[in-house]
Amino acid sequence: MTFREFAKDNIVILDGAMGTMLEKYGILPGESPEQRNITHRDDVIAIHRAYYDAGSNVVNTNTFGANPLKLDGAELEEIICAAINNAREAQKQTVSEKQTFVALDIGPTGRLIKPFGDLDFNEAVEVFARVVRLGVKYGADLITVETMNDISETRAALIAVKENSDLPVIVTNAYGEDGKLLTGADAGVMAATLTAMGADYIGANCSLGPDLLMPVAERLLELSSVPVVLKPNAGLPEMKDGKAIYNTSPEQFAAFLREAALRGVRLLGGCCGTTPEYIRALSEALKDIPPCEIKGSLGTVIT
Repeated sequence: MTFREFAKDNIVILDGAMGTMLEKYGILPGESPEQRNITHRDDVIAIHRAYYDAGSNVVNTNTFGANPLKLDGAELEEIICAAINNAREAQKQTVSEKQTFVALDIGPTGRLIKPFGDLDFNEAVEVFARVVRLGVKYGADLITVETMNDISETRAALIAVKENSDLPVIVTNAYGEDGKLLTGADAGVMAATLTAMGADYIGANCSLGPDLLMPVAERLLELSSVPVVLKPNAGLPEMKDGKAIYNTSPEQFAAFLREAALRGVRLLGGCCGTTPEYIRALSEALKDIPPCEIKGSLGTVIT
């Protein structure tokens, strides 16, 4: 079964945070998470497997920061190949009987596109295109473009996906408490832009906990003709002994996202601060909920 076929008739449970879990496995400040696909392969496989075991249908590869602006060609290919293979190995090892998939994870480049920064738009498209082509080459089932806080960079990434693959694509943006991206676009603008460009699933991830991110999800549900995605943080972090402690428990997190599913969100998971315990609680909370009909319609978008 393809991911598109599965997502058509099911609520999809995504994974939780990779960075949070790598910290538990001893990654040091400044160390490359993506290099761990090679240097600490067993740890990465264990993290992916823990999410599958907890109930995730989809895990994102450990490639959030892997792009040609940070890695040369050979190193980039080696890391993406290893990352997809690690997720595939976790698929083989999981005790879960659920349908599972591997998503190539694509995060921001780390540079802003003109006029806010110095990166040319067409250059950004090619940066993402090189990552997409490698994801296709090594067999990803779908692509996740996530944590984008600029409409131009989001567009560049989605163009790269659509021009270089036939894979389904999830696109999620990082919204602030004002309901806008860092560069100003709101959920209405993003819904209009991303659906017109052919995104298969659109939503919000990171930046906020489920309570504060739900208004964005509700706006997307109102406007989107494609399934909506919600992948919030585990609440807001507090620093204790130099570590970020998040204020939403797995049970509270799952209760918020159960309500989101009842309102129509079709793909749900966690971002910063979430762990397999959060996904296990989420899986349990969603087990009796069928997917809602998609009722969103753009009409006239007023920002």
